[in-house]
Amino acid sequence: MISIICAIHNQLAVNQLYWEYLQRYTHYPFELIVIDNGSTDGSAEFFDSVGAIVIRNQANYAYPHSQNQGIAIAQYDWLAFLNNDIIVAPNWDLYFVESMQRHDLDVATSCGIECVENARATKKLKRRWKRIKNPIGYLFGFTQKTLRLMHRWMYGDWEQFCERRRTQFKHQIKEGFVGNTVMMQRRALTKIGLWDERIQGADFDIYLRTKTRSRDIGDIKPVHICLDIFIHHYIRLTSKSHYPPFVDQSQLISIEEKWSNTDREFLRQLNT
Repeated sequence: MISIICAIHNQLAVNQLYWEYLQRYTHYPFELIVIDNGSTDGSAEFFDSVGAIVIRNQANYAYPHSQNQGIAIAQYDWLAFLNNDIIVAPNWDLYFVESMQRHDLDVATSCGIECVENARATKKLKRRWKRIKNPIGYLFGFTQKTLRLMHRWMYGDWEQFCERRRTQFKHQIKEGFVGNTVMMQRRALTKIGLWDERIQGADFDIYLRTKTRSRDIGDIKPVHICLDIFIHHYIRLTSKSHYPPFVDQSQLISIEEKWSNTDREFLRQLNT
């Protein structure tokens, strides 16, 4: 059993597509916890109708606050933090559990357009996605129909694409992160704590926290990318949705503000 935690604000068509693939391709029984940050388009009601647990905030909160709200009520020891603008791979959760247990990882992410096995392959994917997404989005907008079209043109047969990667990269990992999909064992929370609610770029912060704890204490490994789990991310789709300002904006700080004071040299090395 896994707990899937997802924060949303509007984007009903995106949410419906996300749910369609989530229920089709998730292997284990799961609970879906949706943190609704003031949606007005029926998104909260949609997730209610499919049996999700919906936390209704009256305003728009930053990402880490929303994830912590989900953790507070999650029942299970496997915690999956997913963006809503993704399409998961077949058996994505099964393969996460397999790889994380095999490599003794507390926190891992999937690969995707943002990062795959090497820089050359990543650059090729990014270029292809840009050539597909930008013209279609510009001409027709980001409707469910166009999102499906983009996905089909990008990969052809999605199940075959994912299976080829699974066969080629089975159980292979590399250090790093792709933030749209983060899988965590609950035991990680006792080592690195909850998401830092001051940091909107919270996935990078989680990576830095596992990295420094691995170096200083040694009871956790840094976040790794599972190369045999490819999850499609529409990338910046949510940022184009004109979200209202975060109500907790005043408490947010940058990664540099947090980490430059505590471990400046280590952060510098990571950024070179």
